[in-house]
Amino acid sequence: MVQSCPEASPMKWHQAHTTWFFETFVLRPFLKEYMPFREEFQWLFNSYYNSLGQEIPEKDLRSAFSRPSLDEVLAFRSHVDQAMDRLFARGAEEESTRRIVLGVNHEQQHQELALTDIKHAFFSNPLTPSYKAFPLLEEKQLPVSEMAWHSFDGGLVEIGYPLQLDDPFDFCFDNETPRHNVFLESFRIANREVTCREYLEFMLDDAYARPELWLSDGWDVVKRAVWQAPLYWRRGASDETGWRVFTLTGWRGLSELLDTPVCHISCFEADAFARWRGCRLPTEAEWEYVASQTSVQGNLLQTGKLHPIAARGIGIEQMFGDCWEWTASAYTGYPGYKPLPGALGEYNGKFMSGQMILRGGSCVTPASHIRATYRNFFPPATRWQFAGIRLAT
Repeated sequence: MVQSCPEASPMKWHQAHTTWFFETFVLRPFLKEYMPFREEFQWLFNSYYNSLGQEIPEKDLRSAFSRPSLDEVLAFRSHVDQAMDRLFARGAEEESTRRIVLGVNHEQQHQELALTDIKHAFFSNPLTPSYKAFPLLEEKQLPVSEMAWHSFDGGLVEIGYPLQLDDPFDFCFDNETPRHNVFLESFRIANREVTCREYLEFMLDDAYARPELWLSDGWDVVKRAVWQAPLYWRRGASDETGWRVFTLTGWRGLSELLDTPVCHISCFEADAFARWRGCRLPTEAEWEYVASQTSVQGNLLQTGKLHPIAARGIGIEQMFGDCWEWTASAYTGYPGYKPLPGALGEYNGKFMSGQMILRGGSCVTPASHIRATYRNFFPPATRWQFAGIRLAT
């Protein structure tokens, strides 16, 4: 039932909501004899689909519901799984297949959110338990890749997912479409993400007390929230840096993590750091243009590391995995964008206001879930996600 911040959800709710998705959007419309497990769940485990016509509980109150019990939530899941088996046995229609594929991708999003929520919950607990205990870094330490720049010529490029509408298994979220032309000026992009060592230099230069580095809204947040460091950093006299960092493997001295990408920072902090370095954040079109020329591999969920690791190779690294990378692009619809019809149209489109785009996935993103065209989005003050920085000029 633990919910440590309004952005997070209890684990029990994640389990029930992903089950609710299949019941609501697949079983109710496509399996005529389907009997809902409990009608009250239609309201209780809705998230933000207002067009379904039921009042939705405030997100930050999800932990207040002590019932249904976990056993009943798991029984709900089993009930839906058995009904899905019956649907598969008779053969799914094209539209139901599309919704099933969407439901699987939706559940992968919640697998990632579950880990970010667990991390925040354990950090908020005075006992600060660890999710998993094992060495965070490899035994053999190699020098981190030096910051270097890769230049790209400007010109007309295509971005967005080339969706094959006649293939129900060809999937992307609606906000990744339509594919369209964008003109890019010549630009340079860094070969790797910004490290904790580099971010510590920013902090030591009194950056959190220098309003000239910050966007106006960001400076307001810094003063109001009294930010002095990334979310999970705390003063730690036992470490030579004076800081320690909370991870899914427990507390670590910052000195152990200096060469790893800095994470759990807001877009405001990313922008201020870039300004301090005389750089900027890349636009999402620049980011996608570069990422589309690299393979989708990196420190993703399947590595089991559960924390960003240092860049060790050559070329452009860390485009996928480690940290979601803030971009300078606001979350809006592409030219010609059309949300999905009906309630599913609320999945992405209605959030295209006041949010910023992140790209590339993180160390807790399932590997089969991410691609170069994937558009994540959060309000610019968000810090509980594994979000970091890549510089551009």
